[in-house]
Amino acid sequence: MEGLRVGPRNPWQDGEPVASLCVLRELGDRERRVAVVPSEVAKLQALGLSVVVQSGAGDAAGFPDSAYSAAGTTVAATRADAIATADLVVMVGPPNVEAVSDIRIGCALLTLLPPAWSVDVIEVLRDRGVTSFSFNLVPRTSRAQVMDALSSQAGVSGYRAAVVVAGRLGRVMPMMMTAAGTVPPARVLVVGTGVAGLQAIATARRLGASVSGYDVRPEAAEEIRSLGAVAIELPLMAESGAGGYAAEQTEEFTVRQQELLSNAVAASDAVITTAAVPGRPAPQLISASMVEAMRPGSVIVDLAAPSGGNCELTVEGSDICFGGVTIVGAGDLASDVATSASSLYARNVSNFVKLLVHDGEVSPDIEDEIVVATCVTSAGEVRHEPTRRLMEGAAK
Repeated sequence: MEGLRVGPRNPWQDGEPVASLCVLRELGDRERRVAVVPSEVAKLQALGLSVVVQSGAGDAAGFPDSAYSAAGTTVAATRADAIATADLVVMVGPPNVEAVSDIRIGCALLTLLPPAWSVDVIEVLRDRGVTSFSFNLVPRTSRAQVMDALSSQAGVSGYRAAVVVAGRLGRVMPMMMTAAGTVPPARVLVVGTGVAGLQAIATARRLGASVSGYDVRPEAAEEIRSLGAVAIELPLMAESGAGGYAAEQTEEFTVRQQELLSNAVAASDAVITTAAVPGRPAPQLISASMVEAMRPGSVIVDLAAPSGGNCELTVEGSDICFGGVTIVGAGDLASDVATSASSLYARNVSNFVKLLVHDGEVSPDIEDEIVVATCVTSAGEVRHEPTRRLMEGAAK
């Protein structure tokens, strides 16, 4: 892991910052989040960094340029001005080739960067000599929890998914007792109960729905019940995954899983799916025939849409109707509640940057296990072993 040093070897003298952290405006049409919020600026400055924010970067999240100026940042009029002298660029991402092509040689980048889906971006970062770190690779350890942007954003997405269900269903979520009669609560099934799924369960419960949950991991049943939901347990033995994630299962397992889940899906007014396997397409848990068995007016919100979807019919970024059932191919729902999502993400950034900056210099600690685990490219090389093997295989 040699060659991780970034930028000049200048000491931080007299409290004056010598390295610059740049916050760019996101390029995606739907992306409303920003990587650093004004309340985190002081923490970054305390590390010896000057902070430069591209004008308008925080507008969509509710953080105007004036708030950044008041916090002591420099607001740059254009992207080119913001990035010109940057030693460390922070983004939400995931970035595209356009977003990283003008990052200067020798700079560092910290963002959400799913390696398996970002090979073209990683090639640019490698060829430009950019040292890049991916929040997608933060290890699931106690020490790394405060840097785990995947978890912080998944929690917000799970909350938002339950709210989307409430807005799309043609019925109320809680039981309502009126003079005209009683309306039973909506029945919500959450499939995949990691961080996003558990937050979806908790939110749907707060909205008054009758909630059940399912996860391929046996240990998840107790977490589901702890939130007051009914745990669906199937007579299946799943392969275990690393780091608390589920593993990719066999085709035979998936077919049997669909068969056993079909009754629960058909009985639900809404289904929220969140199941994912890192670096692999999302497992297909709901077939077209299962959707067909649902009542007209039902809703499916598929949080796994960016990696292929848990529902056979999901189309990322689109709502489709099949037999009267609405299937929401959710993108990144965290962007819909950008103020809260940005605040959480910015705290992840501040905590991670502590590992990268020492005495005002961007100088990552190459002995730190989190730095090693999250480094994707450095000194013209792909450091993340699985990604390097993937790229070498594609080049043959």
